[in-house]
Amino acid sequence: MTATAAPDQSLHPGVIEFLSGKSKKFLINGRWQEAQSGKAFPVHNPATAEVISHAAEGDRADIDQAVAAARRALEDGSWPKMTPADRSKLLHKIADLVESHADELAQLETLNNGKTIRESRKGDLPLAVDLLRYFAGWATKIHGETIPVSVPYAPGTKFFHYTTREPIGVVGAIIPWNFPLLMAVERLAPILACGNTMVLKPAEQTPLTALRLGELLIEAGLPPGVVNIVSGFGPTAGAALSAHPDVDKVTFTGSTEVGRDIVRASAGNLKRVSLELGGKSPNIVFADADLEAAAKGIFMGIFYNQGQCCSAGSRVYVERSKFDELLTALTKRAQTVRQGPGLDPNTQMGPVVSQEQMERVLDYAASGKREGAKLLCGGQRLGGALAKGYFVGPTVFSDVRDQMKIAQEEIFGPVVAVMPFDSADEMAARANGTSYGLVAGVWTSNVKRAFQMAQKIKAGTIWINCYHFVDSASPWGGYKQSGYGREKGPYAIEQYTQVKSVWVDLN
Repeated sequence: MTATAAPDQSLHPGVIEFLSGKSKKFLINGRWQEAQSGKAFPVHNPATAEVISHAAEGDRADIDQAVAAARRALEDGSWPKMTPADRSKLLHKIADLVESHADELAQLETLNNGKTIRESRKGDLPLAVDLLRYFAGWATKIHGETIPVSVPYAPGTKFFHYTTREPIGVVGAIIPWNFPLLMAVERLAPILACGNTMVLKPAEQTPLTALRLGELLIEAGLPPGVVNIVSGFGPTAGAALSAHPDVDKVTFTGSTEVGRDIVRASAGNLKRVSLELGGKSPNIVFADADLEAAAKGIFMGIFYNQGQCCSAGSRVYVERSKFDELLTALTKRAQTVRQGPGLDPNTQMGPVVSQEQMERVLDYAASGKREGAKLLCGGQRLGGALAKGYFVGPTVFSDVRDQMKIAQEEIFGPVVAVMPFDSADEMAARANGTSYGLVAGVWTSNVKRAFQMAQKIKAGTIWINCYHFVDSASPWGGYKQSGYGREKGPYAIEQYTQVKSVWVDLN
């Protein structure tokens, strides 16, 4: 086993305690246990490449055990007897615990993922708490309706007809590494509000905050087996969860390629699937836009979280008369970004999450140059004091054609392709000219044009004169190969419940 670096003593005491000692176990049926195989894998700090912990490596046997625990909790014990009001109180208690441990969780997230502490503390943690409280409110508002039925083939008959919304069952949740804690909470909150049980598989790169969340769930008094957390790898633990015959639904956020694998695996028992997949999102700037605001929005759209967002605005289109001006402004901003370890409060952009991801990003930058795009900045691994970490400089390309790889494929890193356009008519077609359809941005002072573009672009979210804003009440999901189903808001309640129709004979 790879040696683990001693925790930095300047860290939050809770982080030091969590990282000290043996490998992190996973949570099954309310108990912490090692993998049945005895295997564990190293967990790295992407800012230094050091091993900061080890996590139990779950596989099919562990998934079987976790699913069985979730099934028992769904059908027996205290969970199915718990009232909606009690589920609401429990989610509020979890929210309070996450909020009270926010500084610790933010440091742990930054240490494991690489994102800046500002993003973890000011972005991810408040939204996670808000999601828990939002769905705590929903727990008491999930209901069916009465329907006046006529039965045209039986005149004169009378029935009382109503519907109920019931839990969908055991849910397998497979989450990505770019927002590890936030994605765990985004799934957990509606799943529990609806009365389901779950097995959570965090990304192998970033399991730590999900496992720490498991400790808080126990502290909150969640009944055993309601939430089970199994760390492990996608081809083993993730594949076993996707195909498991006793899982009723799988929810997945990640790459489109893996999403296809999950759909194929779900066919065995026709389990329901919701997918939030990749994106190659257009960010469109018209000449009449507030260019200063647009430049800030474009910068945030692509370089937030090191570009590791499915919603990253990685295709920027600028009306030709303002193209040079905005390209210059964006490039200057990119060249002055302060990069470093995410725990440094002065850092504006941290490392990408892993060696594998860094190599992927650099390969795309190299392909852009090979295909004739002009590299204005970035495109290389940083050296000097940051040479041990997985740092890639903010990368800006011009002279890009829509058919190039860097304009068609999801890079999931700090790489942006900037292209000119001449008319709104051409722009809708170009915006829709990839296999993805997650989000889009439109910058203009023309209200009519803004609404027209929002109507024409095939994407699940359209931001007008803003970018990267989300809320617990707003649906999230994509068109085309960006997936199907919606998380957040009342749409998530539909994802995690099923409708039953009841007829009562009154004749």
